Amino acid sequence: MPGRLSAITEVIPQLIATATLRVDTSGAGFTEITRNVESFVAQIGAGEGALLLYLRHTSASLTIQENADPDVQHDLIGALDRLAPEDAPWIHDVEGPDDMPAHVKAMLNGVSLHVPVVQGRLALGAWQGIYLVEHRRKAHSREVILQFVGSRK
Repeated sequence: MPGRLSAITEVIPQLIATATLRVDTSGAGFTEITRNVESFVAQIGAGEGALLLYLRHTSASLTIQENADPDVQHDLIGALDRLAPEDAPWIHDVEGPDDMPAHVKAMLNGVSLHVPVVQGRLALGAWQGIYLVEHRRKAHSREVILQFVGSRK
């Protein structure tokens, strides 16, 4: 077998905690929300479990990406713009030329994430951060539902 499984930890869920994080964006681009999410996990006294993040919008998205080099974010925005350009022959254009491409980009990235919580901490990699990605040019106020299911510390 090519991989090795760690010891299995079993926990009976003791806690379901939910909160809404409001994020004001400044227009198209990445907004890191890792610290907000870590704060939620700490405030509820999470131990072992799973954290669900769900964005209640269709023209923005959530992603886990590198948080060390801002050039990565710049290149990712460029890649998404090439995949869903504003000047494509979109039929849905009532809300402006950036709306339909924003829907496509949100569909590609997704609007939900699951992050394991281990010993009360997000189990992110060394260079990973959690981001809300705004796909519209104008500033928006976005809502992210945070829900933890697991044990207490």
